[in-house]
Amino acid sequence: MATRVFLTIDTELMWSHHVAGLDADAIAQRSLEPAGVGIGWQLDQLRRQDLKASFFVDPMPCLLYGTDWMKRVVAAILEAGQEVQLHLHPNWAGAKAGDGGEGHAPYELIDYSYDEQIELIAGASDMLTAAGVPEPVAFRSGSYSASDDTLGALAELGFLYDSSHNGSEYPWPSAISLDRMQIAPIAHRGIVEVPVTLIEDQRGHLRHFQICALSAAEMRDALDHAVRADHAAVTIVGHGFELANRGGTRPNAVHVRRFEALCRILAERRGVLMTTHFAERPDLPLGRDDKPLGPNTLRTTLRQAEQLWSNLVEERAA
Repeated sequence: MATRVFLTIDTELMWSHHVAGLDADAIAQRSLEPAGVGIGWQLDQLRRQDLKASFFVDPMPCLLYGTDWMKRVVAAILEAGQEVQLHLHPNWAGAKAGDGGEGHAPYELIDYSYDEQIELIAGASDMLTAAGVPEPVAFRSGSYSASDDTLGALAELGFLYDSSHNGSEYPWPSAISLDRMQIAPIAHRGIVEVPVTLIEDQRGHLRHFQICALSAAEMRDALDHAVRADHAAVTIVGHGFELANRGGTRPNAVHVRRFEALCRILAERRGVLMTTHFAERPDLPLGRDDKPLGPNTLRTTLRQAEQLWSNLVEERAA
């Protein structure tokens, strides 16, 4: 049976641009379509390779900046045949325009009570559906900040999947009571948890499968490892903005090459790695003892050198 691949793109307005005092149009542009390598470009790459991706969209900035930006991005995602699921950074609930980010609600969802989490998630879900999105069935908390209360709240609200457990961020803010090495989908607290995939880049040190965090070689090896070990699923994280530099003013060539390489690898291996939408409700084997890819000194050293170049050169403003 092919390993299911959840290629997920967290899609949000960047808090850093709000803090910098940019106007609403500039914040949306630099967060969603920065330097020509944002959501539109990513959707085109997915279309070229005939891949499925799940876009976790955070509607919370609509409380401050209105809904037009979100309606545009979800329409583009759905028109491209991809799915929209729910993402949530709760700090936007207390944001105020023009204050340099001074006003905000607590940043981490785990800092809210069970009832408060239900209210936040339900309200955010309603904003998505009001923008024309089918009822979401999957959730990822901002900063992977989720607890068992979060999963209980999601189950009560009718969600089927969560994808917040990230062992490289455990036990804070990723605070779900699962082993930090858990990467296989598992039934937990009334919902199916689909953890972010990890690799062990150094002995005892975990790094999550995010496009700006792993080299193309690490991504390839992690995917090949999943196939050889017959893993139930691989969950990959990207962001709408991360293929550009932090200012959103020019492409980060390192990250762009990684995204292109990832799409090629998934297309070439589509017979054994099946990209999947959560809304398809795939038949996932649950509770397997899948293990992360083990460390390789040369592979890690090469990525560290690439990261240094990315941080010192590619991330510089144009």
